[in-house]
Amino acid sequence: MPEDDNCKWVSVLLAEELPVGQMIGVEIEGLRIAIFNVKGAFYATDNICTHAFAVLSDGWFEGNVIECPLHGGKFDVCSGRVLGEPPERDLRTYPTRLLGEEIQIALPSA
Repeated sequence: MPEDDNCKWVSVLLAEELPVGQMIGVEIEGLRIAIFNVKGAFYATDNICTHAFAVLSDGWFEGNVIECPLHGGKFDVCSGRVLGEPPERDLRTYPTRLLGEEIQIALPSA
């Protein structure tokens, strides 16, 4: 999701709560989102695999790659791009920023 005037920023958690190389799944306004810390930069994607609807934060995360726990599909968490089959559709991504110590995610405005 590109950042624009039609989004609203939502605080999710403190940066210290998500160490480098870790991920967490959250639900915000009915959206299931995964947040990743890649070398100190924060990224957010949908938390549901585009192939078989498994919860990605239950999978394996290393570097900038999340692997789905169900069928092993792989995605780049920085771009949402599919890196390995069986998924054919990229993940939706969400802009993130730090406001003080808070990680914020941009969600579409209603």
